[in-house]
Amino acid sequence: MIEYIIAHSPDDRVLVKASKLLSAGKIICFPTDTSWTLAACSTQKNGIEKLYKIKKEGHQKHFSILCNEISRASELAHIENHAFKLLKKTIPGNYTFIFEARKKIAKLVQASKTDKEVGIRFVPSTLVDRLIEVHGEPLISTNIIPSLVGLDDDSIDPIYSYQLEDCISHLTELIIDPGEFEFVGQSSIIDFSKGDVPQVMREGVGDVSLFI
Repeated sequence: MIEYIIAHSPDDRVLVKASKLLSAGKIICFPTDTSWTLAACSTQKNGIEKLYKIKKEGHQKHFSILCNEISRASELAHIENHAFKLLKKTIPGNYTFIFEARKKIAKLVQASKTDKEVGIRFVPSTLVDRLIEVHGEPLISTNIIPSLVGLDDDSIDPIYSYQLEDCISHLTELIIDPGEFEFVGQSSIIDFSKGDVPQVMREGVGDVSLFI
C-alpha cells in the first residue's frame, strides 16, 4: 500500500500507521537522502529477521541504523567525546558513521556479533526525523538496489513508488511517498571505531573536511 504525504509536513496519521506496523515486526519503505529504503524497528527481532531474509535474496546493501538524536544513538553505539563534538557540527547530514556496537544492538543485528561495528545515520529529512520521533525507536534500514525493480544496479533512472508497489509488495506492508524529491548521491562514510582519529572510508556528498 502506498501512502502519499507532503515531504516537509508528513501526515501524523500516516506516521502513526507506520509506527504500528514497525512495532508489529513489519517492514516499511520510504526514501531517505540517498535512496529508497526498507526499514524495521531496531527493537523488533521479527522485523530484523525479515530484513536478513531480504539480504539473502540479494535485494539490499549493508544495514544502517537511522537515528534522530545522538543520545538515542549512544544507547546503541559507543560514541566517545571527540566523536560527539564532531557529530554535533555535522548532523543531520549526508553521512554514515561507523562506531563500535553496544551489546543491546549486537544481540539483534547479527553482523555486529562478528565485526562489532554498527553504521549510524542522522538523515537530513523531515519525513525520517518525524517518523523516528513518532515511533520512539531507531530504525534498522537497508537501501533498495535498482535490480529489485528490474533495472541494472548501476542505473541512474529514477525509481517510483508504483514500481516498488509492483515489485516489493511481498516485502513491505507500507510505502511512504513524499512526492517530488531527488536523491543527493552516496553518503560519506566516517569510521570512528578504530581509535581517536576518524577515518574517511568513502567520500560521498557529505563534506569530509572536518574529519581529515
